[in-house]
Order: sequence, then C-alpha cells, then structure tokens
Amino acid sequence: MKLFNTLSREISELTPLDGNQFRMYVCGPTVYGPAHIGNFITFTRADILYRTLKVAGLNPYYVRNITDVDDKTIRSSQEQGMTLSAFTEKWTTKFHEDCALLNLLIPDVEPRATEHIPEQIDIVQKLMDKGHAYQGADGSVYYRVKSFCCYGKLSHFDPEELRTQDTNSAGRANDADEYERDNVADFALWKARKPEDGDNYWESPWGQGRPGWHLECSAMSIKYLGETFDLHAGGEDLCFPHHENEIAQSEAATGKEFCRHWMHSTHLMVEGKKMSKSLGNFFVLQDLLDKGYSAMAIRMAFLNGHYRQQLNFTFNGLDAATSALGKLAEMLEKILPEGKELSDYRGGIVSDFGSLSNAWMALSNDLNTPAALGAMFSALKKLAKTKPQVEALEVDLKAIAALTYALGLEVEVASLRKQQEAKPVVEVPADIAALAEKRSEAKKAKDWGTADALRQELQEKGWKIIDTREGYSVEPC
Repeated sequence: MKLFNTLSREISELTPLDGNQFRMYVCGPTVYGPAHIGNFITFTRADILYRTLKVAGLNPYYVRNITDVDDKTIRSSQEQGMTLSAFTEKWTTKFHEDCALLNLLIPDVEPRATEHIPEQIDIVQKLMDKGHAYQGADGSVYYRVKSFCCYGKLSHFDPEELRTQDTNSAGRANDADEYERDNVADFALWKARKPEDGDNYWESPWGQGRPGWHLECSAMSIKYLGETFDLHAGGEDLCFPHHENEIAQSEAATGKEFCRHWMHSTHLMVEGKKMSKSLGNFFVLQDLLDKGYSAMAIRMAFLNGHYRQQLNFTFNGLDAATSALGKLAEMLEKILPEGKELSDYRGGIVSDFGSLSNAWMALSNDLNTPAALGAMFSALKKLAKTKPQVEALEVDLKAIAALTYALGLEVEVASLRKQQEAKPVVEVPADIAALAEKRSEAKKAKDWGTADALRQELQEKGWKIIDTREGYSVEPC
C-alpha cells in the first residue's frame, strides 16, 4: 500500500516500523460545537485509510484525540455558563453520534487533552532542561523556535523566511493557540492562568495554567504510539503551524524522529465557494439530514474527491451519490445469492481481488477513492450483466465485500428486495405532482429555502421526494 508523504513530497510504501503493527495518529475535533462537513471529510478520509490498512493486512492501531481545552472551548463554555467538562462532553457526544451516522470506525484509543496534563508537563520540563523552552515575563512557557534546526521541514518553508521572534508585532508574547504564517513567533507550551480562564487551570512547576494547543498531540501520540510512529494525519490547515510545532517540540524533547509519514487532506468547496456562514453554504451533518439526504449518501459524495484534490461539494453531487447508492444495491441484488448479504463474505485477508483488481489497485495506490469507485461500478456492471455461477463469483464477492468495507459503504440488499416485493403501484395526485415539480425547479435555481419548504409541505400531505441522478420520484410516506 502506497500513500503520498507530505514530508518527502513523494508517494511511498506504508510499512510498520516494528514490522508488526502500523501505528497512526489523527488530529481529532476541538469540541466547542458541532463538527461541519469540512471537518468530517477529513475524518472520513482518515477512516478510509484505517479501513484500507486493515484490508491490506497492515494491522493498524489508530489513535484520534479529543481537544477539550483550548482558547475556544474555554471561551465558549464561559459564555454559556457551563463548566468546561460539561460543555465539552456535550459536544463530544454529538461528535460521536455524527461519526456513527457516517459509519466511521471507533479508533483504538481516543484520548482527551484534559486527561493527559502530567504527560504534557513532562514534555515541557524536558524542553526547559534542554534549553528549547523558556518562561516569559507573563509567566507562560514558550518554545524557542530558533533552537530547532529543522523548523519548517514539513511545511517546506525556508526557516529564514519565517518571522521567528520572541514577541509579536505588538510587542507581546504570542500565546494564542492558533496563528497565521506571517504571525509566527515562539509558541506557548504552557499558558499562565488568566482571569478569563476561570477555574480552568492546573498546577505546574511554572505556576497555575494550562497547556498550549500544540502540545497535547505530541504528549498523547508519544504515550500511545511511542516516540517514533508510522503516520500522522489531519487537514491541510494543520500542516502549519500545528504539525510543524508538534515535530519541533517532540523531536527536541526525545532526540528521535517523531513521525515517518504525514498525510494531509485538502479542504472542500461548497457549491464552488469556500464554505462560510456568511455565504449560506456552511453545513453541519444535521443540516444535510434535514434536507432529506442520508448519511451514507454524504459519505458517498465525499468518496468522489481524491484526498489531495479539492472537492466541490454540491447538492447535485449529493443527488448523484444517492442515485449511485441505489444502483449499487440493484447491482448487488443481481449477483448476490438469495438470502446473502455482503457482510457474509467479509473476514480475513483478501489476496485475490479478481474482477475488482483495478478498484483495489486504485485504493491502495494513494487512496484514490474516485478511481476505486469507478472501477468497482464498472466491474459490478459486467458481473450483473453476465451473471456467472455462484461458485465462480466467490472470489469477486469477497473482493466486493472487502472494497465496500474499506470505503465504508453499507448497502443492505435484503432491504431492497423487501421494498421491491412490497412496493405497490401508486398514482400520484395532480396537486402533489405539481408541488414536486415546483420543488424540483426551486432546487435547479438553488433556491434551497423554497425547496425545503415545499419538501416539508409534501411531507405534511403524506408524500416524500426521492432524488435521483435522473431527477426525482414521489412516494407515499
């Protein structure tokens, strides 16, 4: 299995450092609100990597953290009059619910920053002892960027072009958890307690305070994966400064290479524009579910973009994804033996992908999900047309089961069969047909408010709209 490495800028083979277990870490959510679809496309791609590593027999061990203390979580919890723990638990629960809907596998370990304060203090102390950190006049402890010879090696910035400095342009130490490239300064490892922090502080050798955001991932990845591990993943926005800072503080503390392989997921566009609340194209998962789309259709839409290329996420694309799921079920219904599901063919390492070889080659070569989907549908179409004997299908069915598992696609053919058997022929009243057509015109005009209102009106009258690639159909609720 091969994947592009941000560090080397090359596609290289993935191999476990210890020859036994592939150890991977993914930067998880900051739990101060519901994760949006831009967050979830990154988490879905990490999930696909995890699943594909399993299918490839690389025995992955997956750690994804929860950031439950930083500037945003503290500020938001204070504004809502909640304790930090109660506030972050609320949004952690919501995140887990959304993950389940999108069929994301549960990581092997999901550590929380607040539960690993001693480990973070230990790293700060090592950096202080080695001269890589110092306590500023404000009481916070900062990492001395100039002390690390290789700063910038991940993001490929020339260290001489970075404005590394002890204070920012306003003459103050930079203790923000996040900042932009042209604002870079010695970053905070331990943030001294401030009045606005309330009761959110811990004791340390440098006084009361809390860890900086960059520190937590180093502490938790080292604890659960070792001082050197196989792969670190996250969104492209984390490459700099977050991941760059992780490398600097980790390697300075341990004297060892931090991570061998780095994977970064490119952001998506929504309807051709950067996702923004002001543009009205900012969506959390529930927004799309409320519009009648299934979570599996959203996942299918995510798969249509390569993780290193910008995906234009559109409602037409969601309609096409919904249609594609239906076609997948129909093709599987034609080739699966009566009473069987794909899950019956899962298990064990698949060494022969038969007619699905091209699909597996695409997926295992830099996680090319669009090419894998295309090859899989092409192979299924041929199989559904020729309908080979059950014995000859055994290899292909195991391959299809492995591929759909790797992609995280769940399709119940038994449900489709029941729907087909029980589905009566229903005549759609003229007024309902007119409302449905009016709603279709509103969608084409991207008048989502009107389209949603018409969908709701149809539901109140006892009818539902099913969007397909060809258009739509109308059925009783």
